[in-house]
Amino acid sequence: MTPEQRIEELGLTLPAPVTPLASYVPTARTGDLVYTSGQVPMLEGKLHQTGKLGVDLGVDEGRAQARICVLNALAALKAEVGELSRVRRIVKVVVFVASAPDFIEQPQVANGASDLLAEVFGEQGKHARSAVGVAALPLDAPVEVELIAEVA
Repeated sequence: MTPEQRIEELGLTLPAPVTPLASYVPTARTGDLVYTSGQVPMLEGKLHQTGKLGVDLGVDEGRAQARICVLNALAALKAEVGELSRVRRIVKVVVFVASAPDFIEQPQVANGASDLLAEVFGEQGKHARSAVGVAALPLDAPVEVELIAEVA
C-alpha cells in the first residue's frame, strides 16, 4: 500500500500544496534530503483555526491542527518528489505551538504530527522531533510544522 493510499484509508485527503505566504519556496532539496517550509493548518486556502494553546484551544484541538499541518507538508513533499513512496524516512519534525505562557503540553500537541506520520509511513515515519512553544505564529495560527525527509 502506498503512503497516498494509507492517507485515503485513514479518511484523509492529501490537499494541493499551499501557496507560500511570503518570500520562500515550499521545499528545498539537497542530495537525498528534502526540507519543507513551515506549514500552518490551511484548508482550502483558509486557516482552519486561530489562537493559542492553553487559551483558545485545548490539546486535542492542537493535535488536530498539527495533523492538518502534516498533510500540507506531505503535499509539498509530494510536489517535490512526485510520489510519497519515494520517501525513505522522515528524519526530523519541528512543531511550533503558539502557547499561553503557562502552557507546557507542546509535546502532546506535536504527537498529532508524529502519530500521523507513523500511520502513513510505518517505521519510516518515526523521526527525531522538537516541540517548541512560541508566543505567536503567522496569521495567528495555533501550530506550524516543518519536516525533513530522506528520499530516493
